[in-house]
Amino acid sequence: MKVSVIYWSQTGNTEAMAGAIAEGACSAGAEVSLLEVSKAGPADAANCDVLALGCPSMGAETLEECEFEPYYRSVEGALGGRKLGLFGSYGWGDGQWMRDWCDQAKASGADVLGGEGLIVNETPDDAGLEACRAFGKQLVGS
Repeated sequence: MKVSVIYWSQTGNTEAMAGAIAEGACSAGAEVSLLEVSKAGPADAANCDVLALGCPSMGAETLEECEFEPYYRSVEGALGGRKLGLFGSYGWGDGQWMRDWCDQAKASGADVLGGEGLIVNETPDDAGLEACRAFGKQLVGS
């Protein structure tokens, strides 16, 4: 099974989450591609069995607008019927950006893992990283 983990991170928090998710998926037997969104193309999202996308909450609880959101829009039309994991960190608010993002992905026909995304407040601690590893395993089905 091929898993692509594609993310944007400003402070390193979402990057740490992406690494732990990739680690969990690898430990479950998947072949994992871990990419910053600036290095990813639409084929990286299309040529996998499972896709995980990560972006922190920005501004008034929105996706990052310069790199990540344009990338997401470029692959959104191909999400129908796809297994998708969404994740990101936040520093304020209550996770509304993730609820909105999950609703948007579901409206595109994606099968969002657990029906909701994985969020971690600020820098992931040991428990947060373990939740990310478990999320990676869930992506693979373990």
